[in-house]
This record gives sequence, C-alpha cells and structure tokens, in this order.
Amino acid sequence: MDWPDKDDSNALIARAKILVIDHEYHTRKSIRSLLQSMGCRKIHEASEAVSGLEAIHALEPDVVLLDWGIIGMEAAQFVRSLRSGTAYPDANVPIIMLAGDPERWRVLEAVRLGVHEFLLKPVSKAALKARMLSALAKPAARKRSEPHKLAS
Repeated sequence: MDWPDKDDSNALIARAKILVIDHEYHTRKSIRSLLQSMGCRKIHEASEAVSGLEAIHALEPDVVLLDWGIIGMEAAQFVRSLRSGTAYPDANVPIIMLAGDPERWRVLEAVRLGVHEFLLKPVSKAALKARMLSALAKPAARKRSEPHKLAS
C-alpha cells in the first residue's frame, strides 16, 4: 500500500468526519483527545447502539470507531444492520472495531462482517493513526458490498 506522505496523511485525518461509538465515557474522551491531537475536528460520539445507528444515518461519517462491547445490541448485529444497506446512505462506511481483548474469534468475526480494521484497547495514538489512515485510504473498500475474506 502506498501511504500518503506525512502532510497528506495529516490532512486526510483532519478532513475526516469520525463517529466514536462506545458506552464508556472515558474511552470516548480518550479517543477524542487522540483524534484531536492528530488534527481531527469533526468528531461525534454515541454511547449505545441505537444512537450510533441514528448518528451514522444523520452524519454520514467517513469512519466509525465501534466498541465490540456496545450497549443495546451485539456488535455483530450492529454491523449486520449497518451493512444491510436498507436504512443507511453509506452502508460500507469503514469501521474500526475496538475491543478490550484480542480473542481470535472476535477478530475473525469482525473481518467476516466487513469491519475494515481492528484495534485493541487501550488505544495508542500511533495505532489509531495507522488504522485511521488505512480505513481512509481505501476508497475501493467502501464500495464493496461483500465482507472481507480471510486467507487460510
């Protein structure tokens, strides 16, 4: 993958509209601070699944940061609802899944559902920036309607 140079990558992140969906207030604030330190100013938050889906519909974010332990429905159900495309203008918005533990089945399930990136909590600035750039730099991934497939 050709990564944008530093100025381009900073501009890419600065222009992005981000939605953070996590039930933990402190996690949302921590991620907001990390994004702001990268120049991002269009940051929105939701604390549970229903308000998260509503925010996606209303805001049409460039990237969604979604907690695996979201309240209101299972994360897998959330992604399936979004990816069904029936109620959302951009059903293939890049999703970066956040999780507190690295269990292999979670990563495999997230990829199978069409999640673009996976990030472990606590989130570091370097890891978040790398995942953000990866999600934002793949416009073709947003156009695909089928989930990612893993190599065996």
